[in-house]
Amino acid sequence: MPKLTIDNREVTVEPGTKVIEAAAQLGIMIPRFCYHPALGAVGACRVCAVKVLAGPPRTTGIQMSCMLEARDDMVVSTTDAEAVDFRRHIIEFLMLNHPHDCPVCDEGGHCLLQDMTVSGGHGIRRYKGRKRTHADQYLGPLIQHEMNRCIQCYRCVRFYREYAGYTDLGVMGIGSRVYYGRYEEGVLENPFAGNLVDICPTGVFTDKPSRYRGRRWDFERSLSVCINCSLGCRTIVCSRYREVVRQEAGFNPDVNGYFICDRGRHGFYYASAKDRPRKAVVDGNAVPAASAAEEAGRRIDRVRNIHGGQAVACVGSLRNSLESQGTLKAVCKARGWQGPVFFDTADAAACTAAAVAGLNRRTAVAMPRLAEADLIVVLGADPVNEAPMAALAMRQAARAGAAVIVLDPRPTVLPMPFTHIPLRPEEIGPVFASAVGMGEDAEPLPLAAVEKLRALVAESRRPVIVCGADVVPPTLPTIAADGVSHLQDSGKSAGLFYLLSGPNAIGAALFTDGVPSVDDVVADIEAGRVHALVAVENDLFHRYPDHHRLKKALDALDVLVVADYLDHPLSHRADIFLPSATVFEAGGIFVNQEGRAQRISPAFKGGTPLSQITGGAHPPREFTADIPGSDAAPAWAIIAKLAGDASLDPASPGDRYPSLTVLDDCRPFPEDGILLDRTLGLSTQIPPSAASGTIAGGDDILVITTDLTFGTETLSARSACLNAAASAPSAVMHDADAGEMGLSSGDIVIIQGTSGRLSIPLRTTAEMARGVLVIPRHHRVSWQVLGKNMAGIDRKRIQKG
Repeated sequence: MPKLTIDNREVTVEPGTKVIEAAAQLGIMIPRFCYHPALGAVGACRVCAVKVLAGPPRTTGIQMSCMLEARDDMVVSTTDAEAVDFRRHIIEFLMLNHPHDCPVCDEGGHCLLQDMTVSGGHGIRRYKGRKRTHADQYLGPLIQHEMNRCIQCYRCVRFYREYAGYTDLGVMGIGSRVYYGRYEEGVLENPFAGNLVDICPTGVFTDKPSRYRGRRWDFERSLSVCINCSLGCRTIVCSRYREVVRQEAGFNPDVNGYFICDRGRHGFYYASAKDRPRKAVVDGNAVPAASAAEEAGRRIDRVRNIHGGQAVACVGSLRNSLESQGTLKAVCKARGWQGPVFFDTADAAACTAAAVAGLNRRTAVAMPRLAEADLIVVLGADPVNEAPMAALAMRQAARAGAAVIVLDPRPTVLPMPFTHIPLRPEEIGPVFASAVGMGEDAEPLPLAAVEKLRALVAESRRPVIVCGADVVPPTLPTIAADGVSHLQDSGKSAGLFYLLSGPNAIGAALFTDGVPSVDDVVADIEAGRVHALVAVENDLFHRYPDHHRLKKALDALDVLVVADYLDHPLSHRADIFLPSATVFEAGGIFVNQEGRAQRISPAFKGGTPLSQITGGAHPPREFTADIPGSDAAPAWAIIAKLAGDASLDPASPGDRYPSLTVLDDCRPFPEDGILLDRTLGLSTQIPPSAASGTIAGGDDILVITTDLTFGTETLSARSACLNAAASAPSAVMHDADAGEMGLSSGDIVIIQGTSGRLSIPLRTTAEMARGVLVIPRHHRVSWQVLGKNMAGIDRKRIQKG
């Protein structure tokens, strides 16, 4: 390995390491603009110049440290007078046309150009000519464009086009007239565009929703974890005056690397929404939270005394922290209550259980390993819409030459070349099993597709199987896990990467036994076996597929207790409502799809944002003993109060599930999280679903409800800026099916569901499976009237509007 000297200090590095990286290992920060660890080097800005005092031929003298490989016996100086003078002149050139608008620039205070200008010794402008200026563009509701601040480092287009794979933003012009933007104004198409704010070393791209809300030094900044999907990417929360103002990407080499998606970046506005319920309510009247909890406990005890403990059911959610899920489990067991239940349907519970049962340290891989695969096979998943950062990792594998093949019924879009084999859900498992050599040829399924997949699998050395758990039969996660084991047994370094349905789906599966789904709870209410329901951070109306049936069941209850931080129809129906704290106020542990437990620390103490109290005026000039709007408590504490046992310790999840004992004694909790035990041992916890997904037959068409990048996930759907950036939701059908039914793209279709009618625009395409109708679970679409997901519907019930 090369051993070199930088500023009189020796360092040994891996072969191929650049001098700028070698210096960083010594803690020496060489100035840079174009260089970024995730993007590599292009030598565009010339500000990383160093003096090579000794080295191989043609490497001595002034060199760009980002382009120069470290060599044995090389001697480098970053402080040599010639190198310092070179950098000083480069910075002066870069500042020729800069507008010097630091006081009104949101980048001010954490601007790399400011740092380099000061450290480079440039303080007086000598150029007397007119500055070159540019017109700014409208790039949508998330990004503010200020092109005059640009120093032509190329970071933005390299990330946008090369790293992320989108082409609607690029570089135009030449020389001093270089311009970074779109061919014409419009909303950026890239769901990772917010990273432009983080990587731009000046203020060309700034965060529009948080514009003028504060400087970096004004914020309480803390590491956090995104809970807008199952991947658990690291974020940095910036809060001020009891309000999250913005989120930035946090570096985590084991999960998301340097970047996050826009859903995770902007999906936090629910925490400070004006309609967020902050007061406890009993029978429509606001009361102190402690009094409401006591009254809820009394009413639940009354039901329990009359009808028995099983007459009380508890429903949690996949966005509960592990502490809340574990406390629900402990309370239900101690009090004899039914549950807890975390999944809407039995199929959803069975899919997640099968996925978790197939996870172990031998098969499970993280996103960095996904990016290193030489073959990626996607089974029943839509990464861009379900978990966008998984698509970004896949993009890096494709850039390195990996083949990507997708087996899914939906029209799939990915930021890379890929092969889409449009199969119906029941066909995916047999085709994959046949391709990896676990089953017979998948006749009469598409044999050409099987042969192509089989050839790719045979040639691969590091295949990764990405398997969904949302719109697939409950048997598919097991087939995927068996396939990975089979590939490993054949000598391949195969990996398994599940996409689950929520940020704590694994925790929900671990703490579920007995009654597996909300479906069963509703059935028990209808049968008169359940008289009281406790719903903790779950808006049943958001994902439950039959609103009509759910409403009737809720009306039959004697007691409905709801604890949440969101305003939704279920909270309005509650006899007793208790405000819970968000993850920014309460923190908590979340287990991502890899089985990595990560702890989120509270970002601030909670309370009503000052902006909602003063309307932007000066804060009240008086001191009080309490924080306005601070009645909200962590969900686990509310659960303990309802059970009359405030001594319950949420910090010992191992008491509730043996595989979690590894978390009990972690003080402090590691920043990079903890991988759970080698196997989670879940194979018998949740009974298998009685049905493996209802498959349409005869003249029926299979209805699949699915997620979109923006507008369907519970929390981010409450972010106005994301809703403004999203395209209008539409149903999607195969061209041939639409033609047979007399429909065409752009038509408004009316679908008669089990409990009402749905009117929605139609889009048609040839890039999807035949006999399938895809409906987005968008918050502006009443998809619930269609009833059960993945069920057949008579084509005659789909009419042109």
